[in-house]
Amino acid sequence: MEIFVPVCLLSLFYVFFYIWKLILQRRGQCCYLLGYECYKASEDRKLGIESCINIILRNNNLGLEEYRYLLKSIVNSGLGGETYGPRNVIAGTEENPSLSEAISEMDDVFSSILDKLFAKTGVSPSDIDILVVNVSLFSPAPSLTARIINRYKMKEDIKAFNLSGMGCSASIVAIDLVKHLFKTNRNAYAVVVSTESIGPNWYSGKEQPMMLTNCLYRSGGCSMLLTNNAALKHSALLKLKCILRTHLGSSNEAYGCSIQVEDDHGHRGFRLTKHIKAVATQALTFNLQSLLPRILPLRELIRYAILTHPLYKLVDRNIEAKKVRLNLKTGVDHFGIPPTERAVIDGLGKSLGLSDYDLEPARMALHRFGNTSTGGLWYVLGYMEAKKRLKKGDKVLMISFGAGYECNSCVWEVMSNLKDDNVWKDCILSYPTKNTKHPLAEKCSWLNDERLSFVKFDDVKQTLQQQIL
Repeated sequence: MEIFVPVCLLSLFYVFFYIWKLILQRRGQCCYLLGYECYKASEDRKLGIESCINIILRNNNLGLEEYRYLLKSIVNSGLGGETYGPRNVIAGTEENPSLSEAISEMDDVFSSILDKLFAKTGVSPSDIDILVVNVSLFSPAPSLTARIINRYKMKEDIKAFNLSGMGCSASIVAIDLVKHLFKTNRNAYAVVVSTESIGPNWYSGKEQPMMLTNCLYRSGGCSMLLTNNAALKHSALLKLKCILRTHLGSSNEAYGCSIQVEDDHGHRGFRLTKHIKAVATQALTFNLQSLLPRILPLRELIRYAILTHPLYKLVDRNIEAKKVRLNLKTGVDHFGIPPTERAVIDGLGKSLGLSDYDLEPARMALHRFGNTSTGGLWYVLGYMEAKKRLKKGDKVLMISFGAGYECNSCVWEVMSNLKDDNVWKDCILSYPTKNTKHPLAEKCSWLNDERLSFVKFDDVKQTLQQQIL
């Protein structure tokens, strides 16, 4: 009896200690978004009609068919006439980009979004414990991460990571990295910086699958401040509920469908092959198969299981014609669709059963800012917030695709009613716009006239030049 009591007390103490340890571990694994800032370039970098035509005319490798392809791609892309381009492209030096121009492009983005982020959140750069920077197509030495640390004089024991080659899905990859680092770093602050190097990677050749990136990609970027300090949850904007990554890189077709290469004339660019649609569909399917059971209510999963069971055909013979699918809106309130191009947004919307209201943020982000690569999802989130859509308790699903080939997704919970106008401040009242066609649609529609095939190409170029006078 004398031994039994101490053993019982020791056992109870061990159980209490184990439970307390699990609670502390779980608290440390939380991931809160305290703030984010999207990049907006200066007005002199807008790619209006005049700028677009000047850039097209400068490329002496293009013929009439390439002009028609560019016109068709830009008009059908969903981009508007107020997106932003890199300085070297607007200045006409895109064929011979310099290292200083590439670094300057990054400095413009970093200084803008980080200055605003630290000012808005009130967190000092010296308090940052983790820094993750992702720029896929530019990786100088010292790293871009080191450049930010030097600029803001961050502390010596900061954990710094520089990600490259991750494509348009890099911001979710970076958040996943931060989430894992939070497991071993209590009450930490983390900053994620996501942007892309557009200027040095502008394609100057005439291979059509590689010309498409010039039509879609524009200057942009985003910074995010994250923490696992539960004491700060009341000042957080969002809480990360789950994150899931899918990688099909073991398939040669998937690996090569979105890849940086040189064309036959030595012009470097990004080639998007005809397989990319099928690969993206496969990656999305694999990702959602694992994600949806985590985020949808049990009743919806049971409903879907019953309606798709072979025996249910005996009850309803028309069930196949009804195209039964999971209703994502039973577990998700808002959808962060990547603003890549109009066809991709429309295709995703159809596949996921989304309405025009659900797709509006992605369509408007694409129209106003273009495809800003890894920062695109945050312009979509900014639109939702500026339109006062995000209410406390709402769930936001973000889906992204990247070279490799990857499909990554995450779900956030809104912590309070959000209403900041953010990067949309100067234009949110003019959105949504029904006319999402690029201004070039009217100005240059004559290029599709078949009679031009019998006209001297110099005359075609001269007429284009007159469009900007």
